[in-house]
Amino acid sequence: MKFFYLFAFTSFTTLAISAGDWGKAPVDKTPIEECVDLGGEISLGYETDYLFKGVAFAGDSVWTDVSHTITGLPVPVTVGAWYLNGINESALGAAFDELDLYLSAELGTFAGFDVDFGYTHYTFPEFRGNSAPLGGYGEANVGISRRLGVVDLKYSLDYGFGGGISSPNGWFHQLGAEKAFSVSDSVALVLGAGLAYSDGYWGGSGWNHYYATVSLPVTLNCRTTLTPYVGYVGGPDTWIVDGIFGGIEPQTDVLHGGVALSVSF
Repeated sequence: MKFFYLFAFTSFTTLAISAGDWGKAPVDKTPIEECVDLGGEISLGYETDYLFKGVAFAGDSVWTDVSHTITGLPVPVTVGAWYLNGINESALGAAFDELDLYLSAELGTFAGFDVDFGYTHYTFPEFRGNSAPLGGYGEANVGISRRLGVVDLKYSLDYGFGGGISSPNGWFHQLGAEKAFSVSDSVALVLGAGLAYSDGYWGGSGWNHYYATVSLPVTLNCRTTLTPYVGYVGGPDTWIVDGIFGGIEPQTDVLHGGVALSVSF
């Protein structure tokens, strides 16, 4: 009989400890994962000069970008919208803003090369409203990159479906190299350089520009990155970027910089 009472008491005590308070569900002890990546990202930034494919379209500018990556498809697909507003008068002598709607797909890795394909539609609400010649147009893009250990190589091929000159129609090639150095657990130093070739994109064919960049991405937490940067764009007198759009200055030897903040969710 003593064995029966001992067994009953032990069983009841075990049950009470396992169940917690009577009338309440057991508390889930699983740690909360604060940095679950749902595929979304919001970014905003400031830049001293807005340069697009080597051409300065505006001075002091602010921008924002919202994107979402869909992973449930055969390949990851990213959709997003990017908007920039020039604070000062643009290099083209008018108020300038730009709205880009884009779609890109990561096609995969082939022979060690990462390949992606995308499409962007460019519109210029304020600029168009000032009866400027720059209209909206679409552009297809293929990006190819490969890690070589020493540096990362990146090549992009764009084709503009515009009407020519101010709304580009033609091919644009850009080849660059990038190297990242770890400064600390949360800070990196990224150096980049490259050059571009225009094949009818700006209405003519030839070397377009060369560039160099230095950025310092700072990881503030698992979701947030702050990236200050400086860059340089140049081209000899015979290159397309120098004197484009009737000699609007400055279109070469441009030292620029800015800062970007991105938050993933």
